[in-house]
Amino acid sequence: MEALYTALDQGKVGIFESPTGTGKSLSLICGALTWLRDYEEQMKQEAARLLDGPEKKCDAVKEENSSSQPSEPDWVSEFVQKKAERDMVNKLKDEELKRKKREERLEMIRHNAQLRYAMKRKVGEEDEAVKLLQLSKEGAESETHSPEEEGLIVAEYESDDEATPKSRLCDEDDDEDLEEDHVTKIYYCSRTHSQLAQFVHEVQKSPYGAAVRLVNLGSRQNLCINPEVVRLGNVQMMNDRCLEMQKNKHEKREKASDSETKRRRGVPKATCPFSGFENLMAMRDEVLVKVRDVEQLLQHGRETHTCPYYSTRMAIPAAQVVVLPYQSLLHASTRKASGIKLKDQIVIIDEAHNLTDTISAIHSTEISGGQLCRAHSQLSQYCERYRSRLKAKNLMYIKQILFVLEGLVRTLGGKVGQNPNTQSCQPGSELLTINDFLFKAQVDNINLFKVQKYFEKSMISQKLCGFVEKYEGSGVNTHSSSKNKENRRTEGLGRFLQTLQNKPIDVSEQQVAVEDKPIMASPMMLVESFLFALTNANKDGRVVIQKQACLSQSSLKFLLLNAAVHFAQIVQECRAVIIAGGTMQPVADFKEQLLFSAGVTEERILEFSCGHVIPPENILPIVLCAGPSGQQLEFTFQTRDTPQMMEETGRVLSNLCNIVPGGVVCFFPSYEYEKRILGHWENTGVLQRLQSKKKIFQEPKKASQVEQVLSDYSKCIQHCGDAGSGQTGALLFSVVGGKMSEGINFSDDLGRCIVMVGMPYPNIKSPELQEKMAYLDKNMPHIGGKSPGKALIENLCMKAVNQSIGRAIRHRGDYACIVLCDHRYARSGTLQKLPEWIRSSTHTHTTFGPAFASARRFFLEKRQRPPL
Repeated sequence: MEALYTALDQGKVGIFESPTGTGKSLSLICGALTWLRDYEEQMKQEAARLLDGPEKKCDAVKEENSSSQPSEPDWVSEFVQKKAERDMVNKLKDEELKRKKREERLEMIRHNAQLRYAMKRKVGEEDEAVKLLQLSKEGAESETHSPEEEGLIVAEYESDDEATPKSRLCDEDDDEDLEEDHVTKIYYCSRTHSQLAQFVHEVQKSPYGAAVRLVNLGSRQNLCINPEVVRLGNVQMMNDRCLEMQKNKHEKREKASDSETKRRRGVPKATCPFSGFENLMAMRDEVLVKVRDVEQLLQHGRETHTCPYYSTRMAIPAAQVVVLPYQSLLHASTRKASGIKLKDQIVIIDEAHNLTDTISAIHSTEISGGQLCRAHSQLSQYCERYRSRLKAKNLMYIKQILFVLEGLVRTLGGKVGQNPNTQSCQPGSELLTINDFLFKAQVDNINLFKVQKYFEKSMISQKLCGFVEKYEGSGVNTHSSSKNKENRRTEGLGRFLQTLQNKPIDVSEQQVAVEDKPIMASPMMLVESFLFALTNANKDGRVVIQKQACLSQSSLKFLLLNAAVHFAQIVQECRAVIIAGGTMQPVADFKEQLLFSAGVTEERILEFSCGHVIPPENILPIVLCAGPSGQQLEFTFQTRDTPQMMEETGRVLSNLCNIVPGGVVCFFPSYEYEKRILGHWENTGVLQRLQSKKKIFQEPKKASQVEQVLSDYSKCIQHCGDAGSGQTGALLFSVVGGKMSEGINFSDDLGRCIVMVGMPYPNIKSPELQEKMAYLDKNMPHIGGKSPGKALIENLCMKAVNQSIGRAIRHRGDYACIVLCDHRYARSGTLQKLPEWIRSSTHTHTTFGPAFASARRFFLEKRQRPPL
């Protein structure tokens, strides 16, 4: 906490390593919030001093200015100085007034329960009225399926500088609270929502839980309470639907205020009943008053019939702590859309062991040939239909986007305007620099920066999405009696758009689509993110052209090679950045690739690493070089598939299952190898031998089944411990980098022994990895005579190992044995990459006998003298 306080106070970039179970979250909370409390107090005193005696300050600054600028007349410098001083004092007074007003308002809500219930009752009454209104409209809505022609958002599309911004609510309301300055705050981000929820619960338990103003941000998928939007499931479709509803709400207001607008008959457009301005403002204050996790926000939102998604965003300026997922902080456009301002703020990135890869993944993007063709056809239809309503500037940019899409499809060997499912391609892959790809696509003469700006200002992606959804729905006209000329045009367009949805009749292909990603109404959002990726510097990215037999299955993938280019803005803008994790080793490549490349100097970096809270005798890490029959354990690509190696691994596991109580977790380097070795063991009877001692479980393929498997695994171990059955626990087969290797706790009897089979090196033949290695070799310095590319391979391997073996020890009284099955782990360079608390206790055994004896002794001692 002291090191953290120093880092925040001095504006450092801190790398903090603290193993799970050592109180990392609580230390981050208490250290950071103590600093924030002291800083706020210091700012208050400074403001009070300036407000009390501005004349003294003025005199001091006047003297300084007169000495530094003797050529200026006194009266000029005095006038300038007095004006600056007055402005500063006025600004301080405004800020102080806002702060007091905010604190009074929140204090009132905190203590005045009556006011809260009155608000709730008022909201309930309003909601009843809304429901009655909706019921009265239901009949009208069911009478027709054809929306009005005016509903295709052309009026707003007329102008590039429209009044309604992309993701803002209530922009015409000039309430001063909406323009509130951002107070100094801490942005805390982590990888998953479950980790964020864990952090929020720690804050609730901390000494600051009652007073801190904490806001929990999430996606619409996590925070939306509108059933009509929630049922869509897919994030992109939910975003589009929500934005559409917000736009309809603004249109409704504008039309209501325009007394000369004639009333039109037709379907009333859907608006969100949960986004009333007064309700949002009330919930914004409620969010700031009490620390809530996502579940509690949803519950509160449902009780008050108010949108948690928008009310949390409105609470950001006044919050002291903002809790958010990686994507919201690390992606610039998402930050902007969420209203996050990093200038002079504190950022804490937890679980940051894979930060470089995470940034690369967030900014890498892939789009298929089918999606490109669909986007082109939909935009062509949109342009054709509203040609007379679009301004020349808009038409020019739409034509440019269509031209770029043609070029992208051409690189895959296809043509737009034809069914992508029937177009065949020559299978193969090609990797190009950004410039070479633009030349190949023949779009190097298009200014993609201007196209990108047009996408942002015009919101063409969202509008095209609404256009497709509405006309697709009206394509199948059930009211055949009303087929005038206009309806026939609409029906034909709808049918055409449906054919562009790329939904083949073949059942097998339909199943693939369902199991994979849901098809969006319009893929233009993906096109937008792909074109944005192409604006990176030529050396910082590569494009992979992956051609399959069919154009719709072929794809273009952008790979970001230099993550530092997107991290630079964060470290430059923020007052301090804290990068924390349970296992941050190895740190050297992390500093080189992410921090130094982003312009951070060595002096600004502060490193802190602490050991584990468990006593050294509670952990037994073993490097096992040979099996029971003397066979050397070496799981290289050439030797790992031999029957001898597979059988020796089976014997190692069988022996360990005889002496380890509770659960054994065995990690394999890949799914492919797991399948192969388990198949071999089944044929040779090894699995039956293992089954007699431990019940066998296997990591599921689908993420939705993980909870069930873990629950069954846990119950089995508990049952074996209670009942005196022949089985002594359970054996779980897992994969490094899979669903069980991160974020899952195998504490106590769930993980008494972790077995690591081989070294999980990444696929060296992958073109993406080869390109990344070549980039590092060219742009990074060689350390210790080793090329950065080779160091990357080793570091990726050992980071994965560290994550997997760190699953076992989760608290102070826990104990476990860790067995690394491969003689290559004994190399000094490899051992150095293990966390210090594991490395210091590691024993290397060249033969199996002594290793087995030490493991047996370890568990016997624990059974006789259980730890506290």
